[in-house]
Amino acid sequence: MNVFRILGDLSHLLAMILLLGKIWRSKCCAGISGKSQILFALVFTTRYLDLFTNFISIYNTVMKVVFLLCAYVTVYMIYGKFRKTFDSENDTFRLEFLLVPVIGLSFLENYSFTPLEILWTFSIYLESVAILPQLFMISKTGEAETITTHYLFFLGLYRALYLANWIRRYQTENFYDQIAVVSGVVQTIFYCDFFYLYVTKENQNFGVERIVYNGLVSA
Repeated sequence: MNVFRILGDLSHLLAMILLLGKIWRSKCCAGISGKSQILFALVFTTRYLDLFTNFISIYNTVMKVVFLLCAYVTVYMIYGKFRKTFDSENDTFRLEFLLVPVIGLSFLENYSFTPLEILWTFSIYLESVAILPQLFMISKTGEAETITTHYLFFLGLYRALYLANWIRRYQTENFYDQIAVVSGVVQTIFYCDFFYLYVTKENQNFGVERIVYNGLVSA
C-alpha cells in the first residue's frame, strides 16, 4: 500500500458514488451507458472471486464489497428502477467486439492456466476497454452532462494514480505486473482525449462564470 494506491481507490470510489448520486437525485439515466456499467460489474465479479478464498486485509475486503455493490446497484437502476429514462437508442456499442478478443487474450496471456487466474486476467483486460461504450455514446450524441464528465474524470484519475502506484512499487519493492501495467496504460490512453476536452470545457465554464460575476459586480 502507498499513497497513490489509496488515492486511486478513493478516486475510483468517488466516481462510482457521483454516478449513483446523479441517477438517484435526477431519477434519470440519460447519457449513461448501461453497457459500460454491465462490463464494469463483470470486471468486479470476475476479479473479486478471491473474496471467498483469500483474505488480504479489512481495507481490501471492504473496498471489494463496496465496488461490487455500487456496480450492481448502478446496473439495477439503469435497467430496472429507472429503465424508462435509459437512452438505449444511443447505447449501441457492440459488446461482442470487446468480449470475444478479451476472452481469447485471457486464455493466451496469463500467469497461470487456472480458472481463478484466467478470470482475474480477463477482468484486467476487460477493465481496460470497459469505458469504450460510454465514450462511444458521448461521441455519438455529441454531448455529456456535467456529472457524467466528472464521473469519467475521476475514473481516468484513478487509472493515472494506479500507474504512479505501479511505478512506486517497482522502485520500492522491485514489483512489476506486466499484465496490469500494460492494460492500465491502454486504459489511460483512452482517457487522454477526454481529459483534454474536460479541462477545456471546465476552463470555458469558469470563463463564462467570471464574465457573469464581473457583470453583476459592475452593475
